[in-house]
Amino acid sequence: MAESPRQMLLLGGARSGKSTFAEQLASSHGGRIAYLATAQAYDDEMRERIVHHQADRPQEWRTVECPLDPAAAIRAHAGEADCFLLDCLTLLVSNLLLTDRMTDEEIIRSATDDLLTASQETRTDLIIVSNEVGLGLVPEYPLGRRYRDVLGKVNQRLAAQSTHVYFLIAGIPIDLRSIKAEVGW
Repeated sequence: MAESPRQMLLLGGARSGKSTFAEQLASSHGGRIAYLATAQAYDDEMRERIVHHQADRPQEWRTVECPLDPAAAIRAHAGEADCFLLDCLTLLVSNLLLTDRMTDEEIIRSATDDLLTASQETRTDLIIVSNEVGLGLVPEYPLGRRYRDVLGKVNQRLAAQSTHVYFLIAGIPIDLRSIKAEVGW
């Protein structure tokens, strides 16, 4: 019987080293890698960020632009990859919140849960990068608070279902499963 696919969730703040660690994990995988990109270049600064990220990735990796439905991209490209790296869930949730057709939180949770389902169905490993946005100030506007709340719930759901969960601080990965506190009296 084949080994179940590994599903890793990498959490951390901005510039915590999540993407670098994700790329190191993918590079050490030993299989064919597909990079699932959720960023959209709406301004010059974001275009520069995307170009920088592309230049840092190995040329043999396949890049799949999927700002709204990376689970469909996993299913469509499963024959071309052994491991998918989604960078990042934070932008995916933002993209979904800002579309007219997917503003319902349950649809967003379902779309993100589908990532793990697609990984299981296609028997491919999956690395998901996401920001932990709940450690900062409470946003002063309703959409910011809604975004923080939805992303926090999505991160919790994916963490509960992922085989590995890491939190990155200053470039140092902490394996959260190895330090999980026991709950009870």
